[in-house]
Amino acid sequence: MRRVYIIGTLFIWVTNMKSNGIRITVQVKPGAIQNAVTRFKDDVLQVKVAAPPVEGRANKELIVYLSKVFGVRKSNVVIEKGLTSRRKIISIVGLNQEQLVAALSEVLASGT
Repeated sequence: MRRVYIIGTLFIWVTNMKSNGIRITVQVKPGAIQNAVTRFKDDVLQVKVAAPPVEGRANKELIVYLSKVFGVRKSNVVIEKGLTSRRKIISIVGLNQEQLVAALSEVLASGT
């Protein structure tokens, strides 16, 4: 089931809801200067991570960063698909739609 949320001029598509969390598509740009959520484009959350794409470091950094952004434990953020790809399917347990929208509104407004 897909639901759309509007934050200003930003449309957020939650592509798959689970009973205890959500699933989102993330496009990762490793090797950035700092970690940041940059935008939503084509139903994909675009995230920059500072770690290089070597030996899973960028994946680990992505999990740590998203857990901070969404206020959940690191163990609640799981890369379901795309371990070796820049495009990933991320499952976040313990997060509902309203919390997702609130966290993304805050992080996109602050630019971090």
